[in-house]
Amino acid sequence: MKNIIFDPPTDFNFVPGDYVPFKDRELCEKLRKISGTDLEKHPNPDFKIKVMMNPHPVLIATLFSRIKEASENGRKITLILGNPEPETYIPLAQLINYFKVDCSKVHIFAMDEWADDQGNIAPETYKAGFAHSMLKYLVYQIDEKLRMPLENVHYPTNANINDYSKMITDCGEGGADICSSSPGWTGHMAFIDPVSDFITDTMEEYLEQEAKIVTLHPLTVAQNSLHGVFGQSGYVADVPPKAATIGPVDVKNARERIEVHALLTNNTFSSWQRMTSRLVLHGPVTPLVPSSMLQLMKTQVYVSEEIAAPFECWEKVGY
Repeated sequence: MKNIIFDPPTDFNFVPGDYVPFKDRELCEKLRKISGTDLEKHPNPDFKIKVMMNPHPVLIATLFSRIKEASENGRKITLILGNPEPETYIPLAQLINYFKVDCSKVHIFAMDEWADDQGNIAPETYKAGFAHSMLKYLVYQIDEKLRMPLENVHYPTNANINDYSKMITDCGEGGADICSSSPGWTGHMAFIDPVSDFITDTMEEYLEQEAKIVTLHPLTVAQNSLHGVFGQSGYVADVPPKAATIGPVDVKNARERIEVHALLTNNTFSSWQRMTSRLVLHGPVTPLVPSSMLQLMKTQVYVSEEIAAPFECWEKVGY
């Protein structure tokens, strides 16, 4: 019997489904082929990209050094933080405790929180919630004598969401000192998803939008069904359909922006963030890829070597 050689056709073209935010397949193919330190090249010299083995210690060190410097100078510091990030915040709290850093003038703002189908924001007691995680794994990990007062710990609620951006601006005297983020599957920053709640005609309009409650993109729901707080098992009905989020204006107004691209599916090679990273870093600046707005701003992006790795069509590999 002769060996049958299967040579797949190269002329099978299609338009991605309506739910796909960014549909330019030709450009996506060009971006897909960028890998390794080639990802570090960008025309905006203020948009700095560094590919490295493990960005998380650098993020922890950066947050700690900024908090310590502010404390030593008796200065207030305002941070916008993503959640849940126990792997970042537990070591950060341990460093604060070890070096006895006074956090009485540290103000932290959770960048987002879940909301139900009616737009009611989840309380801090919700175990899958971001405020719950930030309090449990950062605030309450800090020794009580060093810990920031609870009035310095801010997160979206039904009562404050309409004023949340103003709260950040007022607290930070123009904007947060640091905005720390990581892109989601849609390229979202916080829950600034590529949905009608945020889409505008121009980037100028886009960047002026404040905090609000949004209906989440289906890919965001799917992504979060793989998170530990939802059991990592595709239980999409357990993921809330809406969320409260900071707005693009809060990102724009921050004096320092740090973005980390290092998310893998439970520490395997598989990652929904690998292609998203390329769109965020080198795709067009568009509301269809929200974190691409960072290309316009002074930003430090750290990309793990795993996310920067090349990827192809692997016929013998499943999920």
